[in-house]
Amino acid sequence: MARIRFAGVGKQYPNGFVALDRLDLDIRDREFLVLLGPSGCGKSTTLNMIAGLEDVTEGNLYFDDAVMNAVPPHRRDVAMVFQSYALYPHKSVYENIAFGLRMRKHAPSEIDRRVRDAARKLEIEPLLERRPNQLSGGQRQRVALGRAMVRQPAAFLMDEPLSNLDAALRISMRAELKQLHQTMQTTFVYVTHDQAEALTLADRIVVMREGVVQQTGLPDEIYEQPRNMFVASFLGNPPINFLEGKVRPDGDGVCFERGALSLVLPPHIARKVGSDAGRDVVLGIRPEDVDEHSVPRDGEVLHGRIASVLPVGSDQFLGVEVDGKQLFFRVGKELHHREGENVALSVNVNRLHLFDKASGKTLVW
Repeated sequence: MARIRFAGVGKQYPNGFVALDRLDLDIRDREFLVLLGPSGCGKSTTLNMIAGLEDVTEGNLYFDDAVMNAVPPHRRDVAMVFQSYALYPHKSVYENIAFGLRMRKHAPSEIDRRVRDAARKLEIEPLLERRPNQLSGGQRQRVALGRAMVRQPAAFLMDEPLSNLDAALRISMRAELKQLHQTMQTTFVYVTHDQAEALTLADRIVVMREGVVQQTGLPDEIYEQPRNMFVASFLGNPPINFLEGKVRPDGDGVCFERGALSLVLPPHIARKVGSDAGRDVVLGIRPEDVDEHSVPRDGEVLHGRIASVLPVGSDQFLGVEVDGKQLFFRVGKELHHREGENVALSVNVNRLHLFDKASGKTLVW
């Protein structure tokens, strides 16, 4: 097995709750696919279906060309890494890693070779005789990965495996997972609600909400070209700023208007909405897409009052009240601001997003 395919797959529980609604998804051979979304969006259900821990109630799940709906978990060539690590506390690291191979009755010499090879790759060789309670969170996570690696599965399934780690360790473990994927050349399917993990690790991201896929694409594509307001708001820290308003003709072009605010829209957006003068829209401005140093043209500037200043290391976030709404922007640490000051920020209009107010769908891409 190298390819996993969902064809109209649904999951409905006896109480009528639909956890997954007619999912069509093709997970490619050897790719690192990340399922991203909030709690209850269906991402873990999708992963559990691949593992055989959840039944398919509609459609078909394929491994290559074989339908897997009724195949039990132990007959699927996959290995799962859980959020809780699920290590045996009374067994050594060596025995935890070797346990699955012993159950499958591999030869002792083969077990030893695989365990020590995995321990070397994960840099846990000095820990093989320790018990889990003698390990740090990051070390326990490596043991859980090692236990999956030795099986040499066709696919790794990971359900929020880094969520129990502290922030610094999560960053280093992301790099290790990426390197592990490149080394093993195996399909990885990874579940998370953490956008930073998704953007860092994924070859492709699947953004989900209430059992429905909202968008699938490359990390840059998902961030730069969101298909709706939900996707736009789920990726980005701080989140994207939304302003409700209308589009109006402006000479040969089109502008966005909200109260005293007027922004001339770039040609690639104006062409999409030029015939919809007066349409109710939502403008999206990423926090990083402003600049206090540039000299803006008319219609490309935001005027507001600073409501909050939040230092975040190398940058700072400004909460700016614009036409009765507080927006958040990221600016350089060298800029010195105080609450209550007025500020003028030029907007990179070529990076604006525009959505239909009623449907929430993009009007740009």
